[in-house]
Amino acid sequence: MNPSDPVAPVWQLLGGDPALLPRIAHRGAGDVLPARLPVLSAARTCVAVCALAAAEYAGGDRAVTVDDGAVATAFVSERQLRVDGRAPESFAPLSRMWRTADGWVRTHANYPWHRAALLSALGADASRLEAEIAGRTSLEVEDAVYAAGGLAVALRSPKEWAAHEQGAEVARRPLLGLARTDDAPAVREPGGRPRVLDLTRVIAGPVATRTLGLLGADVLRVDTPERPELPDQHADTGFGKRSALLSLDRAADRRTFEELLAGADAVVTGYRPGALDRFGLSPAALAERRPGLVVARLSAWGAYGPWAERRGFDSLVQVATGIAEAEGTDAKPGVLPAQALDHGTGYLLAAGVLRALTERRTAGGTWQLEYALAQTAHWLCGLPSAAVPEGTYESERHLAETDGPSGRLRYAKSPVTYTGGPADWTGGPGPWGADPAAWSD
Repeated sequence: MNPSDPVAPVWQLLGGDPALLPRIAHRGAGDVLPARLPVLSAARTCVAVCALAAAEYAGGDRAVTVDDGAVATAFVSERQLRVDGRAPESFAPLSRMWRTADGWVRTHANYPWHRAALLSALGADASRLEAEIAGRTSLEVEDAVYAAGGLAVALRSPKEWAAHEQGAEVARRPLLGLARTDDAPAVREPGGRPRVLDLTRVIAGPVATRTLGLLGADVLRVDTPERPELPDQHADTGFGKRSALLSLDRAADRRTFEELLAGADAVVTGYRPGALDRFGLSPAALAERRPGLVVARLSAWGAYGPWAERRGFDSLVQVATGIAEAEGTDAKPGVLPAQALDHGTGYLLAAGVLRALTERRTAGGTWQLEYALAQTAHWLCGLPSAAVPEGTYESERHLAETDGPSGRLRYAKSPVTYTGGPADWTGGPGPWGADPAAWSD
């Protein structure tokens, strides 16, 4: 392996054995995911360490092949999705860049409650929003919308983000955190099928858990009925898992959740830090109640600094961290060719859970994992440029179709492959929230 290849240091952060790295082979597909930043290199690395962690967990001397075409297709899975031939809407009309009095601001309003908060914060209906934003500075919009529970982020240059207190906090930390917190005894899951409690939404967390489901985990996603998932979002990320509804404010549902937790091997959360603490679901509380558990927490900005409790999405993190400026022109900020922070973090998250489960089998312990989209952004921006590999990209090779409750789905297959591993999910996602809140066995 090339010494400058970013796979080795990421594998080291995951606590992986460097002797396994030669198992990884690579297949090029030409100039896929083209960008000024080394997006393809980052995407390939995230998938490589995930596939290697999966091969290690499966046992035996298994080879890993990372196909750039499969990676590129999977990193835009939400764009590749078709439901009865219909292309889904990736962003709602009010989720976009807006001109302000002094620059640009990005809003996110895909969910109805975020749209309502955006309009309420600025005292405007949708038809007057552009004029209202144009009359304010970027920071005025950012502060007002966040104070109202919505999402808006001012465009910052890389230098401005580095000088920002949150950016400085991010820069002081590694790409990811994986730590053993106690001496709980070693545990091996019956039949090698871990139970994963999935408390995530949108893309990054669900990408991680659909990957774990592909690899054999019993994944149960639990949502509150008050905040329904977008149907197309569920159609894309609901593979490999079941979906149940529980309201933790209700005593009966809380008891059911505690029963699920008692049987879980891993819990993956994707809500902003602190949002689940009142239910006793902080990483520290979970570790104390369930020794031997793997607890993985994902957030937008990190569980530290002045933005620790802020909501966020990939598109907003790109704008805050200088990526949008780096990918833009003089006329307008740009975007990455994929929501690469979401997808990349998703595969890194799945890799961390697999590595922790592997360590737990032999060394035991309770394991805590920390991930943030902003950390992935910082890592991406620091990667060296990479040469465009040779090869030809044929997206059709990496797509498949299946029938489901929502119709005929065309979807991107997983790029995580290894010798003897699964080639695809066994079927498409069921209806959101329609499964019983119980483990399958």
